[in-house]
Amino acid sequence: MGTQQEKDELYAMDISDAVWESAPGGPEEEKVEIAHLPGGAVAMRNSKDPDTVLRYTEAEWRAFVLGARDGEFDLEPTRENGGA
Repeated sequence: MGTQQEKDELYAMDISDAVWESAPGGPEEEKVEIAHLPGGAVAMRNSKDPDTVLRYTEAEWRAFVLGARDGEFDLEPTRENGGA
């Protein structure tokens, strides 16, 4: 998706002033948070481990969101989660 140069620039970017958002509801002690970065990029972290931040180019984030909407990441039924 993103070129190595794009990824390098994204990880070199200072995001200390990023505004982190999380979905409303759910457990208060641990949430997935995202921050919108310049150029359509997105940073993601776990609220329990805010120093570990993943960064995605606009194209990578768009592919992820569209895949989630299309059910690309839905689990197939297995014996462990109630399937045959």
